[in-house]
This record gives sequence, structure tokens and C-alpha cells, in this order.
Amino acid sequence: MTTTLTILTENTVPGKVDGLCGEHGFSLFLERPEIRILFDTGPAGQATLGNAPKLGIDLGRADAIVLSHGHADHTGGLMGLLRSLGKAIPVYGHPAIFSDRYSRRANGRVVFAGMAYKREALEGFGAEFDLSAEFRQIAPGVHLTGEVPRRSTFETGDPELYVKRDGALVTDPLPDDQSLVLETAEGLALVLGCCHAGLINTLRHVQAQLPGRPIHTIIGGTHLGFAPPEQLEETGRLLRELPLKRLGLSHCTGLAAGAHLAREFGGIVAFCNVGYRLILS
Repeated sequence: MTTTLTILTENTVPGKVDGLCGEHGFSLFLERPEIRILFDTGPAGQATLGNAPKLGIDLGRADAIVLSHGHADHTGGLMGLLRSLGKAIPVYGHPAIFSDRYSRRANGRVVFAGMAYKREALEGFGAEFDLSAEFRQIAPGVHLTGEVPRRSTFETGDPELYVKRDGALVTDPLPDDQSLVLETAEGLALVLGCCHAGLINTLRHVQAQLPGRPIHTIIGGTHLGFAPPEQLEETGRLLRELPLKRLGLSHCTGLAAGAHLAREFGGIVAFCNVGYRLILS
């Protein structure tokens, strides 16, 4: 069974690529013989809708949308996408994706960072939300991690992200952060949105849910660009225990963390910018 993964939206576009657009956010299109899934929608700009046709992707053929979590850079394009599709479509996510979220910028300003539209508005344009915190299969050989238990002591989350509770801003634990798990002939491939839950927490959760299956591919945002050096070092050490064949880095991994992992893991590392395509058998 062939799986094709194409990056539609990411922070950067590789050089000498004509007509593609980079935006701070993430969106990936997954194609298998039996299903086509848009994983995240990017921000509210034009990257996802504009880049898709240039990359040979017909978003009208999407069978489902998966939202990795409720931040605007992963969900802001949802309304525009629904308008473009003009059809009802399942949207998978965690019940907390509509939480009232904020982020502290480098200049100290706190800005809204959550879903741009209310659930009712999105449903009016065709979104059929299927929300669950559980690990579950959403198509043959395609799983969602659901809520990831936070067990590692070194993956402490991002202290600059907040959620409003009882009128006050508190550190956001981001319980809705989840990833896709794909069954392939080689074993398992893991597709990340931002991985706020921590890469090692996520990997251990997948191993507990699907024991005995090697994880050979990781692709997506790792949020290591916002992590302390100790977390990056420990993450790299534990990743070496996996039979990894591909480590695709995107979005919130950051240049410094990406360069560190490239030095550590060599040729299995790819920088997955707009237009990157990976085919798994």
C-alpha cells in the first residue's frame, strides 16, 4: 500500500521554486488508495489553497480533515478551505481544539492564538466535527494518537503559551495535541503537527498503543525550536533507540534544533519545506 505525503504549508519555500508560498504554519496532504486526508490547514493566508494546485493536489478530493491541535497556524485556513470545498467533510480532532488560547510574542505582547471561528460557523460551511481524546483508527491503517500522556520529566511544554480559564490566563497544557500514525509495510510512520505533547511522550504513547511495530519515519513539526537545550539533547539520545530511516523536520523544529539533529542523525534527516513529498510503501 503506497502512502504519499506532501507538504502544502510550512514556514519556508526552497530556493528556485516558482510560485509557491511559505507561511508560518503547517499543512500536509496524505494520499492512500482508500483515503485522502488534509492534516492541518495552515494559517488564514493563501498558502494551502494556493500551493495545492501547483503541487498537483486537488483538495476537492479530500475525504477528511485532521486538526493536530487548536492553534491558529494549524487551523486558521479551515474556513477558507471549507468555502472552497463546498461540501460536508469530517473534521477529526480533540474536544479541546476550541479552547481560548493566547501566545506571548518576543516583544512581550500577548496575542490571541486559538481557532479563528466558532464551531457553529465552521459547521455551517460543512465541517462535521468528530472529536475524541482517545487513540483511534479513522481509516484502515490510519490512527490518531488522541490525548498524549505527559510522562517524560524533560518535556515540560512551552511556558509562553496560555489558555484562558475563569477569566485568567494560565499556562496551556495543550491536551488536544495529537499526531497521525500510519501503518506501512516497513512498520509505522508518525506525522506530527507541532508535537506540543513532546516527541518522546508521543512516541512512547504510540508504542504502547501499537506494540511491537517499528517506528521507521517521523515527519512534521517537533516544537524543539522552543525547547531548552537539555530537552533537545535527551530527545536525540532517545531517538537513537528507534530503527529510524527518515526524520523529516518542519515548522516549529527551528533552524538551530534542525541543524543539531542533522549533525546527529546525518543522511536520514530531511528539511521538509513547502513542496516536499515523501512516498512510503
